[in-house]
Amino acid sequence: MKIQLALDRMEINDAIDLTRKVEDSIDWIEVGTSLIKEFGMTSVREMKQAFPAKTIVADLKTIDNARYEFEMCFKAGADVATVMGVSPLVTIDACMEVAEQYNKIVMIDLLNTTEQQKRDLMKYKKAVFCEHVSKDQQEELGTSNHGAVEDNLYGPNMTIAAAGGITLDSLELLRKTLNPSIVIIGSAITKAENPAETAAKFKRVEAK
Repeated sequence: MKIQLALDRMEINDAIDLTRKVEDSIDWIEVGTSLIKEFGMTSVREMKQAFPAKTIVADLKTIDNARYEFEMCFKAGADVATVMGVSPLVTIDACMEVAEQYNKIVMIDLLNTTEQQKRDLMKYKKAVFCEHVSKDQQEELGTSNHGAVEDNLYGPNMTIAAAGGITLDSLELLRKTLNPSIVIIGSAITKAENPAETAAKFKRVEAK
């Protein structure tokens, strides 16, 4: 299980400084949607320059204009870029084609997708599928539970990620229900009193 650090709602330099404190305990670095919206591809470029050996995820949440946006991310140094699962399939087709061209990875964000939409997306065998509880759902409704995935939904060789309000306390249950290959951790680390210590605790859970 890999740990993806989600960096949102901060300055680029602050994101880099925080990541340096925890880099030994994380695997992937997510340049969050808010950083990209505020600072553009500069945020992706500077993060890759600061951590060239890490996998950089551009959480662009593309829903249209896929070729342009994915090429922009990959040229800036991203190794992974995200597309919304509710996008038209032609959009996701384009994302997959661009990723293959650049030898990069597509992460499909399943936020607000129906069960049928998820099934339609299963044809993208090389993608990462992200089960995502939204920030608004966490903050406005106070829920962060990830539903259990049907046994027959994902094939054995497919890669699953989980995002949204994951804590040390919820991680064990998440492993039992979803068993993701990638866990995306944001505020549990970034807002911790001691981010390095907290990230190390997540790493110890990951290693079990």
